[in-house]
Amino acid sequence: MRFAHLATTAAAVALTLVAASAFASEPDEHSGRRTTTAASVTAANASLPRYDHIVVVPFENKNYTSIKGSSSAPYLNSLAKQGALSVNSFGLTHPSQPNYIGLFSGSMQGVDDDSCPNAFSKGNLGQQLIDAGKSFKAYSEGLPEAGYTGCKSGNYRRKHAPWADFPTVGDSAHHLPYSSFPTDYSKLPTVSFVVPDMCHDMHDCSVGTGDSWLKDHLDNYAQWAKTHNSLLVMTFDEDNYTSVNQIYTSFVGAHVKAGYESKQQINHYSVLRTLEDMYGLPALGGAADKAPLSDIWAAE
Repeated sequence: MRFAHLATTAAAVALTLVAASAFASEPDEHSGRRTTTAASVTAANASLPRYDHIVVVPFENKNYTSIKGSSSAPYLNSLAKQGALSVNSFGLTHPSQPNYIGLFSGSMQGVDDDSCPNAFSKGNLGQQLIDAGKSFKAYSEGLPEAGYTGCKSGNYRRKHAPWADFPTVGDSAHHLPYSSFPTDYSKLPTVSFVVPDMCHDMHDCSVGTGDSWLKDHLDNYAQWAKTHNSLLVMTFDEDNYTSVNQIYTSFVGAHVKAGYESKQQINHYSVLRTLEDMYGLPALGGAADKAPLSDIWAAE
């Protein structure tokens, strides 16, 4: 068995492939792309680990070269050595908000600025997980109260919390202050997002400030994940407008090749597709046109 939580039988793979041919894809009204149905998820997810817990942490507005090898980001670089680094990872666009929305829903939903608020009824990763009997929560630093719908409060910004734009997962059960992040990691949802505030995400403060915050707040989880079938994903929304929107994205946890650098070209839709395939979920919008990350997983 390659991974403890994979669908491993040839019969299951064959059944998935047969089912895929019986369903058509549907157009996404905002992105113009097509969204696959649940039955059209192919055998690609049979090659991916199925984690008990995944935590995704997005940072802000830094070039890949501002992080990779930087003395200002010793912790992020140490994590890349413990796990895998994507050397060809890119944001979708500028400015920030449509990148977050795209990562969460497979579409930028027609948004091309940071205006607030937005409200969408289309599919999203959080609702997909819930519908599949899994769980989802998001933890935002500085959020004044669970389910807060305002655009900003202190250093919190709704534009960095795309679940707030989808009513079924932007409520008080799923849209939570970071103070609610459990110290018993076994109590984490299947997939969660942790969003630092405007200083700790490197938007208003330095790379070093964000790097230290990540170490102080999530290193314990990163080390725990390695031996508890769990994963930490770190990425950025966009660069700082001075490159080709290349961003730093890394993966640390169980079943990840330590010290590996992946040359597979990816963007936020690719990351979404990987998470969806891990749990047998249909690929939303632009994620349907992307392949999951395929080369960073360790054979076991």
